[in-house]
Amino acid sequence: MLSLCTIVKNEETSLPTCLSSVKDAVDEMIVLDTGSTDRTPEIAKQFGARVYHFEWRDDFAAARNEALKYVEGDWILVLDADEVLTPQIVPQLKQAILQPGNLVVNLVRQEVGAIGSPYSLVSRLFRNHPAIRFSRPYHAMVDDSVVQLLQREPQWQVGYLPDVAILHYGYQPEAIASKNKFQKAQAAMESYLAKHPDDAYVCSKLGALYVQAGDIARGVELLKRGLDAKSIDDLVLYELHYHLGIAYEHLQQLSLAKYHYQAATQVPIFPKLKLAAYNNLGNVLKDNSKLQAAKTAYETALQIDPNFAPGYYNLGMTLKVLGRLEDAIAAYQKAINLNPDYAEAYQNLGVVLLKVGYVQESLSAFARAIALHEQHNPSEAQRLRQGLREMGFNV
Repeated sequence: MLSLCTIVKNEETSLPTCLSSVKDAVDEMIVLDTGSTDRTPEIAKQFGARVYHFEWRDDFAAARNEALKYVEGDWILVLDADEVLTPQIVPQLKQAILQPGNLVVNLVRQEVGAIGSPYSLVSRLFRNHPAIRFSRPYHAMVDDSVVQLLQREPQWQVGYLPDVAILHYGYQPEAIASKNKFQKAQAAMESYLAKHPDDAYVCSKLGALYVQAGDIARGVELLKRGLDAKSIDDLVLYELHYHLGIAYEHLQQLSLAKYHYQAATQVPIFPKLKLAAYNNLGNVLKDNSKLQAAKTAYETALQIDPNFAPGYYNLGMTLKVLGRLEDAIAAYQKAINLNPDYAEAYQNLGVVLLKVGYVQESLSAFARAIALHEQHNPSEAQRLRQGLREMGFNV
């Protein structure tokens, strides 16, 4: 028996999509409401979920553990309201929970709209074992309890499913802004850090948050502290190096950025999780005129994930500088096929098409780029239109 377990607050907009994605895959749905003032509990009940209530304590682990109390199934699938289960993963998921030795099955989550890493590995499918509990007030996870359990009961194993299992929409800019996610995360993690100053995991998460918020020096200090921790999980080690790479890019210290991105690519974790490190490494190499090395980094990223549109775009940029214009055109077109709203890809496709003499095709690409820019970046649309007029084109 498989149980969905989720905690919610004011999720009437996203919850129907989440529950629709799992209603035919699970045997029961447990929804713990932490203080909704909208129709969230009512919607959950309409989907057949059992709804319980819990007073919010600024601690995600406490809420998730409260939800676990009501689960009756042998296995637990944890989703948030801004996540959906992909339909193609369901047969694999069903097969995985039938394996007698599996204790936890890690799932690949795609971060839809994320600026950084497009994939993460999350421990969201696990046995209903009394020793498995969530820890940490933010980014709550069962990993700490699982490590302790495996030491006592070594017959268990941790597996993973290689295909994307969860689509997460919470990192889209409008979702972050609407829920003050950065502020909530920072407050919770700073409180935890005060009690656990050398915890590599919280150093990684909070350090990355500082970097993203523009507090680079504070972020670097915390990320470097994480690298000095006595015990570092491979996934955390990757994140520490990856976010240090980002920080040093912001500081224009490209040799250090390159070092940390390269270190991130060498960590022995699931290859898809290293996609952003390869892509960012390529960007640093390209900016440092190491074009062949940049090309190799982008090609490695595309070998890992042939559907990675930014990889094709960046490869196209590199091929353009190398003078391989027809190959650059092909790379931009692949990026556009994967992401039809990729304004920058259309814009640079227009540039290369014009260089090789395909004027009408070029103007069509520029027109599409302008239309897309007008939706999200009107100033760039105006700049591009003005530049074309100065060249004698009225687009």
